[in-house]
Amino acid sequence: MSIVTVKRKFQVVIPQRVRERIGVAVGDILEARVERGKITLTPKSVVDSAISEGLEDVRKGRVRGP
Repeated sequence: MSIVTVKRKFQVVIPQRVRERIGVAVGDILEARVERGKITLTPKSVVDSAISEGLEDVRKGRVRGP
């Protein structure tokens, strides 16, 4: 277990061992949520909405030919 301090601008440092375990690097995007009185940070990837829609079309077989 790691203990962190909330800084003046409400910033916290994620301890190195924790970052390494989940593979978080500088510039990564995290989703912050409150669950049962606890803060949960989950790594997320951002995908352009047009790409996301295209991938959904491929998954559902709505795409034809090259």
